[in-house]
Amino acid sequence: MRTICIFTGTRAEYGLLKPVMKEVSARTDLHLQIMASGTHLSPEFGMTIREIENDGLKVDEKVEVLLSSDTPIGICKSMGLGLIGYSEALARLAPDILLILGDRFEAFTVAGAAMVSRIPVAHLHGGEATQGLIDEPMRHSITKMSHLHFTSCEEYRQRVIQLGEHPDRVFNVGALGVENFRQTPLMSRDELAEFLGRDVPQRLFMVTFHPVTLEDATAGQQMEALCRALDHFPEFGVLFTYANSDTDGRIINRIIEDYVADNPERSFAFPSLGLKRYASFMRLAEAVIGNSSSGLIETPVFKIPTVNIGDRQKGRVRAASVIDCAAEDESIISAITHAIGPDFKASMEGMVHPLAQDDTSTRIVDILAQADLLDILKKTFYDCSIDRKELHNDGV
Repeated sequence: MRTICIFTGTRAEYGLLKPVMKEVSARTDLHLQIMASGTHLSPEFGMTIREIENDGLKVDEKVEVLLSSDTPIGICKSMGLGLIGYSEALARLAPDILLILGDRFEAFTVAGAAMVSRIPVAHLHGGEATQGLIDEPMRHSITKMSHLHFTSCEEYRQRVIQLGEHPDRVFNVGALGVENFRQTPLMSRDELAEFLGRDVPQRLFMVTFHPVTLEDATAGQQMEALCRALDHFPEFGVLFTYANSDTDGRIINRIIEDYVADNPERSFAFPSLGLKRYASFMRLAEAVIGNSSSGLIETPVFKIPTVNIGDRQKGRVRAASVIDCAAEDESIISAITHAIGPDFKASMEGMVHPLAQDDTSTRIVDILAQADLLDILKKTFYDCSIDRKELHNDGV
């Protein structure tokens, strides 16, 4: 029986990984381990480890790394704590392979611990580009520490190969978020109203805004510009989800709390909604606004407009439902006005999602179960230029 350890450090990450965890757990030839860390263990961010446990999944290791600081020094200290805690957890778990997702500092740190511990790493969502974030070099660094790669489209697969990974170990499987949102049973408006304790606004915006971590102290200024833009649409209710634990994330969350306090009749905010509620509210929204990856990956499933603000997601593959704008009042107002207009809504009818594929989680688990792990740690750099030269010499 092969042991698969799956790492999760955030609410959004777990929402993507849950079907994979369930699939591994159901297999008779695989044993599931779960390592939870990061915001899952923080009351400030909703103690979302309870969501994992309420879903009937056993958390084998809980590694606390977050400090009460979102400064660069605080993040670096959290990474140091993570390297110690993750290495100790991996020594106890001794998995055959570690599965991690994305590009956050927790994923980067656990990949480093696994590399030194000589544990093979499988990486989800490599090859992507987020040019406004420190996550960009972390993601590509995780690629170089990983041995199996699951990308969400062919463009990203080719980028991983360009980084020197052998094509035989790079698999284009589509985006887990797309599959999850297609399969999640949605709650009714009445069920969501019961959760809120009041009626769901007839016209609704969903807003998630995170810091752009390669910019210097712009989080507060940009979030205030977004709030001023929202004031131009008083007929809309606004559902905020909190920023993550990146540098200056707490600044954004304080501005959200102030906005909700000033506009209690039309706005509300949550550290975490969970996948089912999040998807259900999104389905009722007229637009998703902010700079979260969910606006580019999950929102297009429902053919709902996304207003993508600033540079955080610059470089990602986009569906036709995404409208990009600058992080300035007038640009945001113009983009929202365009998004909720009838012409733009009509233009999305025949839209094809660029990250959609069938059976994404099943294909990932099948590859994890069948991959030859013998000598997998002995990586060589795959040189694309040599490959092209050989093709040229053969007359191709």
